[in-house]
This record gives sequence, C-alpha cells and structure tokens, in this order.
Amino acid sequence: MQNEEEQGLSEFMNETRERFSKAGTGAVSDLDGEHAIFTDLGEAVGKSEVAICDTTSNPAPLGLFAFGLTTVLLNLHNAGFFPLDSMILAMGIFYGGVAQVIVGIMEWKKKNTFGTVAFTSYGLFWLTLVALIVIPTFGWAPKPTETSMIAFLVMWGIFSALLFIGTFRLNRALQVVFFLLTILFFMLAYGDYTGNAGFKILTGYEGILTGIAAIYTGIAQVWNEVFGKTVLPLGVVKK
Repeated sequence: MQNEEEQGLSEFMNETRERFSKAGTGAVSDLDGEHAIFTDLGEAVGKSEVAICDTTSNPAPLGLFAFGLTTVLLNLHNAGFFPLDSMILAMGIFYGGVAQVIVGIMEWKKKNTFGTVAFTSYGLFWLTLVALIVIPTFGWAPKPTETSMIAFLVMWGIFSALLFIGTFRLNRALQVVFFLLTILFFMLAYGDYTGNAGFKILTGYEGILTGIAAIYTGIAQVWNEVFGKTVLPLGVVKK
C-alpha cells in the first residue's frame, strides 16, 4: 500500500514538473516536500500530497545589476573621475541599498540561502556606507576614524571571502565577482592604512572591474533566459 502511495506521489510530481515546464511559468521546487496525515481533522481526511510550484521570476539579476552599477559609479570616483556627490549617495541608498535588500527577501522566499545572505548583506552595506558619510554632517556622531574604517573594510573583506568559498558550488561568473570583491575590500583597507593616493586610484580601477563582473553575471542570466539558450556563459559548476 505504501509503495503504491509513493508511486502515485512520484507520478504526480513528474506530471506537475512537466506541466509547469511546458507552460514556461518557471521552476518547480519543493516537489519532494512534505506530505502528512492531518489527524486533528479526523479520519475523513487522509494523506494530503502538497507541491509548491514556484512561478516567480529570478530576482538575482536585479541584485547583481544594483550591486554592479553602484560599485562601478563609486569606484569611478575612487579612480579620480569625479568627486563624491549626491549621485553616488542616491545610488547607494536606493539601487545599491534598498533594491538589494528587496532582492534578498525575494531570494529568501525562493529558499536560496546564499542569495538571501549575499544580497541582503550587501544592500545593507551600501546603506551603512551612506550613513557613515551622512550621519557626521548632521552632528549625530563623529566622523569615523581611519582605524575604524580599516576595521570596517577588513571585516567586509573577510565576509566576502567566506561567500567566495560558497561560490565554488555555484558558477564561475560568481566566483570571479566574489574573488574581485574580496580583493577590493582588502585593497580599500590597505589604501586607508597607507594613505597612498596612487594605490587608492588603482583600487578604484579594481572596483570598476568588480562592478563590471557583477553586471556581466546579471545580464548573462537575463539574456540566457530570454533567448532560451546560452548567450553569455556563466560557467556552471558540476555538482
């Protein structure tokens, strides 16, 4: 009897996957999820087979674009192309900050732990960075010291390195993004430590490359989905 029920569930799962695949409505997840007896409802209610079908779009490209564009603009400033102004602060608050936090929440809904941690964290990083610049101008707290900023950047470098290790199970494109990002944070910390203007400019160019890598990863996911084929390779890692 149990084998017949398991076979029926398996057929149901396969049929549901096929139906959603043909409809083009997105990925189907949790088809191996829970099914239980609801004894509190009485004997009239038997086993309930539940399949949660995810028909929402992939939020990751939005987060990658938000991170990438904001990173490029900030590091164009670091490379000496223009001064720090309201354009960068606004990007940091809304696109780099709020948009990434929203994407992180969307990734949580999709049960993507890596995406949840990464996008939410870096979204809040941008909001924190803007706060570090703006708060002292209101007199609410003193401007951060060089030592505290070095500690801030080093901790984010360590955090990025830990996520970089996680990308070994994802794809090559994300590996490049997180590798460059880890290097960027440590270069920023070293630049603040030495005060070397030339090194800070070099760091700006490294940051531009980091942003471009994130933009590439984002547009690759968009184009590959829209055209239904690999337009830009992501270098999927075989698990």
